[in-house]
Amino acid sequence: MSEMQEDTNTERPQFSADALKQVDEIFSRYPKERRASALMPVLHLAQSEFGGWLSRQTLDYVAEVVGVAPIRCYEVATFYTMYNLKPVGKYHVQVCTNISCWLCDSETIVSSLEEKLQAKVGSTTSDNRFTLSAVECLGACINAPMMQVNDDYFENLTADRVAEIIDRLP
Repeated sequence: MSEMQEDTNTERPQFSADALKQVDEIFSRYPKERRASALMPVLHLAQSEFGGWLSRQTLDYVAEVVGVAPIRCYEVATFYTMYNLKPVGKYHVQVCTNISCWLCDSETIVSSLEEKLQAKVGSTTSDNRFTLSAVECLGACINAPMMQVNDDYFENLTADRVAEIIDRLP
């Protein structure tokens, strides 16, 4: 289980007006008696709204918005790797290391990224530009090995291609 980090900002998180409209749209997808089913998309929205990660304070806020006990948010957020429980860099580089990618040499991709970024898996570069993570299946097994940078997928990777992708990021 991932460790949740406290937010040093003492203000209570609050969705923006636009995000609240998105929350209402998310809720509209589910029957009123199944509002808790909206938890995952609302967590995703909160992560986007509050700097790319979910603090304990944010999880408590989402629990209140969705109408579930905070432990439900903690259970979901600590189980799925798509939720970040500590701050991440401007670019969150996630390399799939599950069986298909591993068989297609994702270990080389991870090693080349560690060398290129001068950061180990699970860490953020000193300039807060990149966070490097090894994750389970990202759902692109047919084009392994692959990685995700923020919301973009990159498939059929080689060490040279990974270096080019990183170099093109502003």
